[in-house]
Amino acid sequence: MSIIYFLIGCSLLLAICFLAAFFWAQRTGQNEDLHTPSMRILLDDEDENDAEK
Repeated sequence: MSIIYFLIGCSLLLAICFLAAFFWAQRTGQNEDLHTPSMRILLDDEDENDAEK
């Protein structure tokens, strides 16, 4: 029965770590631009070889 208490404690600690990482990512602006990355694949990049010719 004591292993259950240990596993609950570990899972709570892990959940708090993930929650802290999520709030840190939001505060530092990791998710500010959600539109551009999905559109980037549609834009054609010029090849370096074509630009040199």
